[in-house]
Amino acid sequence: MGMNIVIAGAGDMGYHLAEQLSYENKDITLIDVDKDALDNAASHLDVMTIMGDATSLEVLNNANLKDTHMFMAVTTSEKTNIVAATLAKQLGAKRVIARVRNHDYLEPEHEVYFKNIGIDNIISPTMLCSGEIYRMIKNSTFTEVIEFEGGKLNIVGISLDQYSPLFNKKIADMKDIPLFGDIRIVAIVRDQMTIIPRGNTIIRNNDHVFFISNKKAVESIIELLGEKKISIKNIMIIGGDDMAFATALKLEDEFRVTLVHRDKERCKWLSERLNNTLIINGDYKNIELLIEEGLEQMEAFISLTESSETNIITSLSAKNHGVYKTIAHVDTREYIHISHSIGVDSLINKKLVAANQITRFLKKGKVEAVSGIYGVDAEIIQYVITKGNRLTKKSLKELHFPDTAIVAGVIRGEEVFIPDGDFMLHVDDKAIVLALPAAKAALEKLFH
Repeated sequence: MGMNIVIAGAGDMGYHLAEQLSYENKDITLIDVDKDALDNAASHLDVMTIMGDATSLEVLNNANLKDTHMFMAVTTSEKTNIVAATLAKQLGAKRVIARVRNHDYLEPEHEVYFKNIGIDNIISPTMLCSGEIYRMIKNSTFTEVIEFEGGKLNIVGISLDQYSPLFNKKIADMKDIPLFGDIRIVAIVRDQMTIIPRGNTIIRNNDHVFFISNKKAVESIIELLGEKKISIKNIMIIGGDDMAFATALKLEDEFRVTLVHRDKERCKWLSERLNNTLIINGDYKNIELLIEEGLEQMEAFISLTESSETNIITSLSAKNHGVYKTIAHVDTREYIHISHSIGVDSLINKKLVAANQITRFLKKGKVEAVSGIYGVDAEIIQYVITKGNRLTKKSLKELHFPDTAIVAGVIRGEEVFIPDGDFMLHVDDKAIVLALPAAKAALEKLFH
């Protein structure tokens, strides 16, 4: 019996959610007023579609909500989402989630209002995204940081060049490096292709490499790669919408933040609400202006304007002017795949961040993965070993895992393991598996 999921809103976020979930044999229905958006989703994904307004009872009744495990209202209208979610709950959906914009709604003490009208979780892509940016700034050596179980295990990504001590080395030969007990390379992105490494894989120039490590070893990855840890103090943000505001608010107490925005009125609005951020009214496309405002003294540059192109180009300029860490917000899915090859350190997309958060609510077991990895085709799946079967009777290498998947880490109670081929799984272990889409079917068989 599959899981029934209804998603109201077939925009980027709804599409991405449907895509993430359709890998897993779930029955998905998409509701939207826009026929083109629905046709596009139906032609690429295995979903059913209903055309109409998600706040209409007739439309909701067609979606058969009494058999629905989860209803997600993720249209671009906050009011539509709240009304649709409230009705869906009363029509029998077991769990409902609504996407909101309003910051006040997210205050912990206001949660009860939404619970009272039947909404189980509210999420704001903007707030989740500013949290992700904060994490990237705190772990600035890496382009991605994904935590499991509050950081007992971490997957981190970093781009390597020919000066890296791992350059031209075979993965099998790295076993001699003493640190490699607590660290393992679990994926490599090369020319927009994701590779699950084997012993004979060789690290090439410009590979974007993902490591898994336990809490202690994150520092030793930095050592191993000969990276120096740069502490970030000065940050420049360009853009002034909700996302830029939320990000400045999160960063301004710990860092020196300068925010550059074009619109004079909005700059006034921002300066009334931000206490420690220096607000500059000016054209952020003008690099000379940014240099006058101290671009070359910045350790980080975060571009959050409404244009993905502007964000990418200004980030590259910032990089050329010696800024250590650049983060660009991009709206277009196509750009996410090219980020590592064009030289922006980190790309972020608020809809993907939010979709990943919702997927987390769905996964059984406490998956604390913060994001699917940008530009990486592999997904991180966490399986709980529920009963003693062949999984617990043979070592990993005898289980014949598909080549397109790797058991990256195992959490057993308080202990964490980065398993090798001789490792044996136990009942109740949580196995963190990195898998390319091709491996999905084989993994389902193994783990169920």
